[in-house]
Amino acid sequence: MGRYLGPVCKTCRREATKLFLKGEHCYTKCPIDKPTGVLPPGQHGKRRSKLTEYGKRLREKQKAKRMVGMLENQFFRFFEEARKTPGKTGEVLLRKLEMRLDNVVRRLGFSPSISGARQMVLHGHVKVNGKRVDISSFIVKVGDVITVADKFKGAVMVQRALSNQMSREIPGWLELNPQLMDSLGRSKDLPIDLGDIKLEGKVRFEPKREEMSFPVNEQYIIELYSK
Repeated sequence: MGRYLGPVCKTCRREATKLFLKGEHCYTKCPIDKPTGVLPPGQHGKRRSKLTEYGKRLREKQKAKRMVGMLENQFFRFFEEARKTPGKTGEVLLRKLEMRLDNVVRRLGFSPSISGARQMVLHGHVKVNGKRVDISSFIVKVGDVITVADKFKGAVMVQRALSNQMSREIPGWLELNPQLMDSLGRSKDLPIDLGDIKLEGKVRFEPKREEMSFPVNEQYIIELYSK
């Protein structure tokens, strides 16, 4: 399967918004925050051309697709599933993307980026309700418990990602292990010994639109695919 291997910061500049593809780097050293960061990449980036109505809708679809690291065919399959599901199609689509296992691992703070979370899942380091799941597009359900392998307990990268996510607040529809939050919250020096504390979190309920991490106009995506 093909995938984009180029500089991910270029994709953020192309969409003129942060897609949070590089983890903590996006909060501290993002080119978007520079005066010229919003310029599209390439030698013609300074040419400010007005987007057509089609272009506006295309850009919204590209934002969502790139944030989850999906190719066109897979993204369209998610749209088709959302279209057949009762409810607002756009909101259902974003909810399905939000509740993908790799995205849940990222939003719980076990990985600083979606690519890192996907790697953890694909390598078999994540369990759902005690069963190993190595499919990154697996859709979690309300009540599911997501657990990361114990060998990551002492990893500085994982503990720092958790601490950073806790400082920005865990989304309300997810619940991180209270013992884990208490231990990391009381310590300033990482890594720390977590002992028997599990790296796990739980899905409390389905996320509402305002709790989703996609800065897109979902109606534009629906209009693009409905033509």
